[in-house]
Amino acid sequence: MSALTIYTESEATQSIWHSTDADAIRQQLNAKGVRFERWEADRDLGNNPDADTVINAYQHAIDRLVEEKGYQSWDVISMRPDNPQKAALRDKFLSEHTHGEDEVRFFVEGAGLFCLHLEEKIYQILCEKNDLISVPAGTPHWFDMGSAPNFTAIRIFDNPAGWVANFTGDNIADAYPRLP
Repeated sequence: MSALTIYTESEATQSIWHSTDADAIRQQLNAKGVRFERWEADRDLGNNPDADTVINAYQHAIDRLVEEKGYQSWDVISMRPDNPQKAALRDKFLSEHTHGEDEVRFFVEGAGLFCLHLEEKIYQILCEKNDLISVPAGTPHWFDMGSAPNFTAIRIFDNPAGWVANFTGDNIADAYPRLP
C-alpha cells in the first residue's frame, strides 16, 4: 500500500504526518510541487518482463505524459532480489542527489521508497504498483529499493541523454528509516 510519512529535518525517528490514503498523499505532495497520481498498472507482464514488454504494455500511458509535458525519452528499470549488483546500486541511490530534469517514475510492479528533502522536512513516499511520481528538477532526494529489491518502473525523461545525478554530499539520508 502506498504511503507518505513526513519527518522534520532535525528529528528522524518520529514522524509528524503519515497516511496511506492516496488522495491525502497527492494533496500533500502536490502542495510541494511534486506530482503523485494513482494510475492503472493493469497489464499482464508475466514473470520478470523485459523492457520492450513493459514499454509496449504502457505506451498509452507514456504517450499521455509525452503529450502533456513534452518528454522525449523513456526506459524501464527493473530490479530483482537476485541481481548481483543490488547492494552497490542501492548504496548509490541512497545518497542525496538532484537532477537537472524532472524524475518521473511509473511503478508497474513492486515498490520503492522516494525520500524528498523539502523545506526542512523529509517526505518519504512508498511508491508501489500503480503509482506515478514526478520529482521536480533540482529537488534533493534519495531512493531506497530495499535489501531485496523487487520492482519495475518506467522512467520518463525531459532530455534524451536521460538521467544524471548530481550528488549533494549531504549525509542526511543516513539518519532516516529505510526499507528492510
